[in-house]
Amino acid sequence: MAAFPHSPNSTFRRLRGQLSPAEFAALVRRSAKEIGETVSCDARYIGRVESGEIRCPNYAYERVFLHMFPGRTLADLGFSPREAVRGRSAQRGSHPVPCSPSSAKESDVLRRAFMAGGSATVAAATLSLTLLGDTRRLPARAGESEAAAVEDAVRRIRLLDDRHGADALYRRASEPLRTAYALLDAGATRQSTEDRLHSGAGELAVSVGWLAHDSGRFDDARSHYAEALATARVARDAGLEAHAFSNMSFLARDTGRAREAVRAAQAGRRAAASLGSPRLLSLLALREAGGWAGLDDRKACEESLARAHREFSRGPAEADPEWMSFFGEAELESLEARCWSALGEHARAARHARRAADLQDPHFARNVALYTAELAGDLARADAPDEAAWAGGRVLDLLAEVQSTRVRSMLAETAATLVPHQRSPRVSTFLTRHAAT
Repeated sequence: MAAFPHSPNSTFRRLRGQLSPAEFAALVRRSAKEIGETVSCDARYIGRVESGEIRCPNYAYERVFLHMFPGRTLADLGFSPREAVRGRSAQRGSHPVPCSPSSAKESDVLRRAFMAGGSATVAAATLSLTLLGDTRRLPARAGESEAAAVEDAVRRIRLLDDRHGADALYRRASEPLRTAYALLDAGATRQSTEDRLHSGAGELAVSVGWLAHDSGRFDDARSHYAEALATARVARDAGLEAHAFSNMSFLARDTGRAREAVRAAQAGRRAAASLGSPRLLSLLALREAGGWAGLDDRKACEESLARAHREFSRGPAEADPEWMSFFGEAELESLEARCWSALGEHARAARHARRAADLQDPHFARNVALYTAELAGDLARADAPDEAAWAGGRVLDLLAEVQSTRVRSMLAETAATLVPHQRSPRVSTFLTRHAAT
C-alpha cells in the first residue's frame, strides 16, 4: 500500500534490510551509475522516503528504484501514484501535499541558484526573485525552501567532490556558503527551520572547508572549519561539532600540527559521546591515531587504532551522520596506512593502502585516486620502485577525471622518490608520463 504523508513507508524500509541508510544510499548511487542516471542520494534522503515525507520520487529516482527492484512498480515499493501527489486532485484531497508543483519548481530554482557558480549577489537575487518577486534583497525570514536549498547544496558538493575532487569546486562552493549564512542571519519563520538552517549552514561550511583543504588552501580551510564549529556551538549541535573537530584534526595533521590533531580528535570524541554512532567514534579514534603517529608515539597510536577497530566492528547505526557515507572499510584501511607511514613502517603501510584501493567503490573516483597515490608513495619508500611506478600510472589515468591538489602533491613526492630508479623501464615510463602532466 502506498504511504500517506507522514505515515512511514514500511515497505521501502523492509527492502533496505540490514543495510544502514548510508550503505543503502551508496547502493542507490551505484545503481544509478549503472543506468546512466545521476542522483545525490544520501542517508537523509532514505530517511525522508522511509518516514513518508517523500510520497513519490522524481523521475530519476523512479528509474533507479525500478532498476534496483525489477518487476515491481512504485506502488510495490510503498509510494503513492504520481498524479495523487503532483496533480490537481492531490491539491483537493483530504491529505496535505508535501510538495506542490509550484514549490517543486521553486525548490529547483533554489538549487540552481546555490550551484550556479555566480556571485553571492546573483544567488541571493535568484532566491529573492523566486520567493518574493524582489531581486534586491533576501527574504525577510527564511522558510522551508531555503533550508532545503542549503541542505541540497551540501549533498551536491559532496557528490561532485566524490567524483571529481575539490580543485574545480572550491570557488563555486564559496558563494552558496555566503548566501547560507546570510539566510541564517535573516532568521527563520519557525524554530525548526532555524535549526535546519544552522545545521545546513554549518555542514556547508565543513564541506567548503574540505574543498579548500583538499585543494591546498589550508588557511581558508581552517577558517571554514572554525566557522562551522562556532555555528555548532551556537546551535548546541553535537553532531556538527564532532564533524568540525574531525576535520580540524585532519587539517592539523596535514599541516604538521600533530599535538593539535590529537586534541581536536579528543574534543570531537567528547562531542560525539552521546550520539550513539560507533562509526563516528571509530573515525575520531583514527584521527587521534594520526596525531599520535605524527608525534612518533607508537604506543598511543596503537591504542587509538585498536579503539577505532573496536568501534568499527560494532557496525553501522541509525545514528550515523549522513556525511559519513564515505567512511567504510576502505577509508579505515587508508587512515591506518597513513599512521604506519608516519611511523616509518612503509611496507606495512603499503599493505593497508593496497587494501584500501581494492575495497573502494569505483564510484568514488577521488578516493580511488587518493588511496592508489598513497599506495604508490608507500611502495616507493618501501624500496619497491616498479610496483610504485605501476600504482603511480594508475593514478595518472584517474587524473583525467579527478582534480585534487592533494593527490597531485602525493604523486609528485612519489616521482621525486623514484628518480634514482629511472633506469627501470617501468619507472622511466611513469616519470615521463608524470612530467608530461
